[in-house]
Amino acid sequence: MTAQPQLRIPATYMRGGTSKGVFFRLDDLPPAAQVPGPVRDALLMRVIGSPDPYAKHTDGMGGATSSTSKCVIIAKSSRPDHDVDYLYGQVSIDTAFVDWSGNCGNLSTAVGPFAIANGFIDPAWLPRDGVFAVRVWQANIGKTIVVHVPIANGEVQETGDFELDGVTFPAAEIVLEFIDPADEGEGEGGGSMFPTGNLVDDLDVPGVGTLKATMINAGIPTVFVRAADIGYTGAELQDAINGDPKALAMFETIRAHGALRMGLIADVSGAAKRQHTPKVAFVAPATDYTASSGKRITAGDIDLLVRALSMGKLHHAMMGTAAVAIGTAAAIPGTLVSDAAGGGARTAVRFGHPSGTLRVGAEAAQVDGQWVVRKAVMSRSARVLMDGAVRVPADALDS
Repeated sequence: MTAQPQLRIPATYMRGGTSKGVFFRLDDLPPAAQVPGPVRDALLMRVIGSPDPYAKHTDGMGGATSSTSKCVIIAKSSRPDHDVDYLYGQVSIDTAFVDWSGNCGNLSTAVGPFAIANGFIDPAWLPRDGVFAVRVWQANIGKTIVVHVPIANGEVQETGDFELDGVTFPAAEIVLEFIDPADEGEGEGGGSMFPTGNLVDDLDVPGVGTLKATMINAGIPTVFVRAADIGYTGAELQDAINGDPKALAMFETIRAHGALRMGLIADVSGAAKRQHTPKVAFVAPATDYTASSGKRITAGDIDLLVRALSMGKLHHAMMGTAAVAIGTAAAIPGTLVSDAAGGGARTAVRFGHPSGTLRVGAEAAQVDGQWVVRKAVMSRSARVLMDGAVRVPADALDS
């Protein structure tokens, strides 16, 4: 065997919200990986260190969780009135697979700072001090995200006193606006954000039973069920779910049959190739609980409890895109999320998740008999962890 030098690819390792991932400029990728296909997928899997039967990602940049097995590709936008195109790849941990079916709302936060720091924004447009709105085209789902990035001394401000539950240290606050976040329904409901045409459905799940479910396409396709209907309180932390193989199998069955009912897959078996979407979450009325950090959350701090699974495991906090789905569903009376929050119309909701609380604003209205949401808003933070280059064996491009 002839030894080959490793490839050196410029990259930035960034935290965005409660996730982190490897960010690339499209033009910095090897030519064969600048277009979608098996070469790109193979490269990103090798960067992360997947597939890894040991589930550790020791030989890559991943962290062997859904929150840390992520790659982002940024390019100058091809869309009018946008600054950058943002493409997100969720890398599977133990199988040779990259899921391009959805967005990462947490890493969306880091796209704005990355765009500014990497020359995608004309420096003449930036304020000396203030906030600059980076208009991002989310290429996976075809949606606009506006990332309001704080600027200090003409550069991205990363440090600050904004605290985000699920992130250990404070940083500068970044406000995200998800514009028109509802996807076009693919199921019975046509163009509705509710693909079945209903706010609540009876979802038949083999081996589980018939569950009440709210299935919504907003931020990311999500299947909501009641915690009590599946034997939970809604205050569970990761170990209660992730250490229980039967529970994980149950949630995957719910997810697969929800995906089928939403029209996202043609057959239940298709869920295995669509691991990133839909998400499955369970909701319950607000109650006191202790977050994973030891912080005490009281019922008076929140409107409801939500726990969500990502890539087959209970998330340690909350996915940003799922937070959009929660905020949207909470704004629409009659959904399971709205009911758990006490019902009625609202323009913002604060929910409890395993790491603490999160507030999301969303305004929904009925137009010609269909529910629409124009914008969802939340605050996150982002920070560069390391920049330079990743090293990848040259045979990673062989596919």
